[in-house]
Amino acid sequence: MGGSKKCEILASEALSKYILETNAYPREHEQLKELREATVQKYQIRSKMNVPADEGQLISMMLKLMNAKKTIEIGVFTGYSLLTTALALPADGKIIAIDQDKEAYETGLPFIRKAGVDHKINFIQSDAFSVLNDLVADGQEEGTYDFAFVDAKKDDYIKYHELVLKLVKVGGVIGYDDTLWFGAVAFSEDDEMGDHLRVGRGHLREFNSFLANDPRIECCLLTIGDGLTLCRRLH
Repeated sequence: MGGSKKCEILASEALSKYILETNAYPREHEQLKELREATVQKYQIRSKMNVPADEGQLISMMLKLMNAKKTIEIGVFTGYSLLTTALALPADGKIIAIDQDKEAYETGLPFIRKAGVDHKINFIQSDAFSVLNDLVADGQEEGTYDFAFVDAKKDDYIKYHELVLKLVKVGGVIGYDDTLWFGAVAFSEDDEMGDHLRVGRGHLREFNSFLANDPRIECCLLTIGDGLTLCRRLH
């Protein structure tokens, strides 16, 4: 067995702290900051299930550059990325947000309301596949979404991809979160790691290889947060 690996994306925690404190936090919307702090207080270590502030900045800028108006989010938790998206969309923007955990969503909901963007959000407490299949079957929703953000069960990412790819328009973008999985995707099979890390590593290595060979998209894997893969639909 190899030695135990340190699970970091950036070279040091100090560098991550520098990026957040120098650039991301000073520009963070007040309600995003409040939502982030409330999530840490309630969920402690699980608060890392939300995207970090610098990744939120990237998503916000991208949505504005795209002039996005209609998006879908799979996996919400307390809603940091959801509020980020809602703030970036125009007044008539629309988001379908899907998660089975309504309690976590309701933790962030007061801050979403305080920001005045709750009218843009249609939260659906459900298994994502049920909603996605219904949207595809509807016949009116295919190819109408500007952006999709997926931060849910990693072993289902390929299945999500097949459905979401039908919903985003040609030229639209899909973001998949956590695709570097604490850096474990680069570990050797013989490296020492916990079961959770090892299982996720396997699913995401398979998914990353799948995307790299999917001719329907162009994609890039970014070393931000815990890895963010952006896919642009080609046809």
